[in-house]
Amino acid sequence: MNLPVFKYHPDPIATGSIIVSDVQCRCCGESRGYIYTSNVYCTEELDGEICPWCIADGSAAKKFKATFVDDMPLRQDGMDEEIILEVTTRTPGYETWQQEVWLTHCQDACAFLGEASREEVLAIANEGLQVTGGEWIDGEMMKSIARNYRPKGSPALYKFRCRHCNMILYGMDFD
Repeated sequence: MNLPVFKYHPDPIATGSIIVSDVQCRCCGESRGYIYTSNVYCTEELDGEICPWCIADGSAAKKFKATFVDDMPLRQDGMDEEIILEVTTRTPGYETWQQEVWLTHCQDACAFLGEASREEVLAIANEGLQVTGGEWIDGEMMKSIARNYRPKGSPALYKFRCRHCNMILYGMDFD
């Protein structure tokens, strides 16, 4: 069975947000071979119990009054309500140390590509980096971060791609 397409999270299996599983979805009651593994923000404990199809069609968000991504950063960036709803209620989120921040560019939410690899961080270390919130990390600080960087570590660098100009942007998070 083909997974639904998520325009703001194009490969949720590669990012680890969706895994192969025979767990039955609490929303539709079916076991479809995949399950969502990241955050679900609602009053019920649903982690690891929602299928990608119920995220994609919005039924999980509606049934459980759930979101999968924090809407505040998108609102602060002035995103249209339609974009905010698509990202927060019909797109798989991602694991972070703190609260996730979905990056935006060209008046749209970006596509989440997962954590940056160590090789990517080493490659951009000399350039410096503008991260979440417009903060600038200079080349020396980036070199220091790059020397010790490991995916799933702290700090974490989350890679996004603008859906319009293809610019790569990074969000940073610490434990």
